[in-house]
Amino acid sequence: MLEKIIALDQELFLYLNNLGSSTWDPFWLLITDKWTSIPLYAILLYLIYRNFGLKGTLLSIVMVALLIASTDQLANVFKHGFQRPRPCGQDGVMEYARFIAVRCGRYGYFSAHASSSMGLAIFMSLILDKYYKHLTSLLMIWVILVTYSRIYVGVHYPLDVLTGGLIGALLGYLFYKIHCYLMRYFNLTS
Repeated sequence: MLEKIIALDQELFLYLNNLGSSTWDPFWLLITDKWTSIPLYAILLYLIYRNFGLKGTLLSIVMVALLIASTDQLANVFKHGFQRPRPCGQDGVMEYARFIAVRCGRYGYFSAHASSSMGLAIFMSLILDKYYKHLTSLLMIWVILVTYSRIYVGVHYPLDVLTGGLIGALLGYLFYKIHCYLMRYFNLTS
């Protein structure tokens, strides 16, 4: 059963990865670059400050830092625990894939990019949705772009990004609940 799932994951990866073309490569390399999202983070920081003030913003920054650290470190634990080679380093896959990423890490299960972007999107959507009606939709589009970029550049299988997204969503929700509790505890709610 597990072998069949892995085979299907590899087939889906090759299909999605080979949809790419050299025309689109610069766009997807830009999307997958972690520094590209800094303007989005700045906008989210402004929205938090606008609605929660300085103290609420500081608490939110701490929560986001802990959330990102959690998703990243949990991904590292899984990568070294499962030791599933990335597609760009997997015999029988890499020969048929388009690898355009700057580098290819050793293990890929699960995607830290997918986990942290989904975690952040869920967290931000939950704390800001009542103020900004379309924020969740915009953040989900961003998550889809980031997670697909990992397949496009050749460093993650679809199951890697799906698992990362699910774990990120769970952690984003957990940190949202902690954030709500702390906002009430420190009397920072509006």
